[in-house]
Amino acid sequence: MSAPKAYIFDAYGTLFDVHSAAGRLKDEIGPNADKLSQIWRDKQLQYTWIRALTGRHMNFESVTAAGLDFAIEAVGSVPEGIREKLLDAYMTLDAYPEVRDVLTALKNAGARLAILSNGTPNMLEAAVRSSQIGDLLDANISIEQAGIYKPSPKVYQLGVDTFSVPASEMSFQSSNRWDIAGAHAFGYRTMWINRTGQPDELLDMPPDRTVDTLRPLLELMAA
Repeated sequence: MSAPKAYIFDAYGTLFDVHSAAGRLKDEIGPNADKLSQIWRDKQLQYTWIRALTGRHMNFESVTAAGLDFAIEAVGSVPEGIREKLLDAYMTLDAYPEVRDVLTALKNAGARLAILSNGTPNMLEAAVRSSQIGDLLDANISIEQAGIYKPSPKVYQLGVDTFSVPASEMSFQSSNRWDIAGAHAFGYRTMWINRTGQPDELLDMPPDRTVDTLRPLLELMAA
């Protein structure tokens, strides 16, 4: 198989650590910090799916805040002011350690690179700026252009429209297995970044490859 003509990356959980916001504030939140962060992430994603299926779109900043409100209520005993601090921290999530190196190597090899994310343009710009990877990206694509969340085919079409390259000639990377299923069904080559060692599922919509970080992209590039 020829090398991909472009590489498209999910943002949250793939390039940026969604739990780093709560991680920074762990001492202030207390012993329920990890639980709060997991509930927050679960609800954030659930709310995107509900919005997509019902046709009642709400942008990702608002969905993220709504998910956090549920998590705070579910966990209870969260100190005053933590909500605002967490939402601020979510705008500048930590990039995973290998992200800059991998994107740099791909870019130096002539690859075209883009983010395709549920995040709003404002959120994505802030995350890219804080992680200092903006110089490596050819595009920073928000689902707001389609007005619906992943895994709608309308979202994956944005990558095709951006690069004018067939999906089958591009590689799509995500840590979210459901996102990989959506990208596979659309026609992308897919790499599941299974950072937490989850069992596979949706076996009729499999990834082309499963890895635990982005670094194997460099192996494929060199092959």
